Amino acid sequence: MTTPARLTTPELRMPRRLAIWDVMRLGNPFLKRLALLVFVIVPALAWALVRPVRVLAPELAGVVCVDASLCMDDPSQAQRARALYDEAIIFVGRNIAAVEGRPRIVFCATPACAQSFGLGARSAVTLATFGTVVGPRAWQPHYVRHELIHYVQARRLGVAGVLLRPSWFVEGMAYGLSADPRKPLAEPFESYRARFLHWYGSIDKSRLWQEAQTL
Repeated sequence: MTTPARLTTPELRMPRRLAIWDVMRLGNPFLKRLALLVFVIVPALAWALVRPVRVLAPELAGVVCVDASLCMDDPSQAQRARALYDEAIIFVGRNIAAVEGRPRIVFCATPACAQSFGLGARSAVTLATFGTVVGPRAWQPHYVRHELIHYVQARRLGVAGVLLRPSWFVEGMAYGLSADPRKPLAEPFESYRARFLHWYGSIDKSRLWQEAQTL
């Protein structure tokens, strides 16, 4: 039986490294377009359409930042905003967990500012660990504590971890541990708070975040 001859032409023996280089060379225009999309167009669209991302660069949205952690549209309200910020840091640190880093909070005193950050019907919103926007209706201690609790959740559980936790835990914790005086809350938030507090009362408080991982 005759053994087939080996194929030894240069084209068929092209080293793998050369083949990959050729693909990269031929794909360069595509890669350039992809880079343009990822680094220029997508951020621009996000800035225009997903307005809460403006908390990443709040001064570009027309607010004044007195430092890296505190911004506002009305500098005359700086003392009031600072008091709310500091109170929330102390409250959450004493009652839930130490607040790592210096979370950025943008305090909007006007509806125009709130709309520029895309609050819509929301009183406030926290974008993972990037920052919080507090609207005109939310200049109260329990609102700021609520948002700071969401920040701590993202720090302790990770952004993906928060997204994977049930709503009754994420929102119920923020309502239940912020000393929110409203009773009852609109549904489903009153049910979330009640379920969280029932769960919270059944666990070892020192293992809060480990227990949260099991939900």
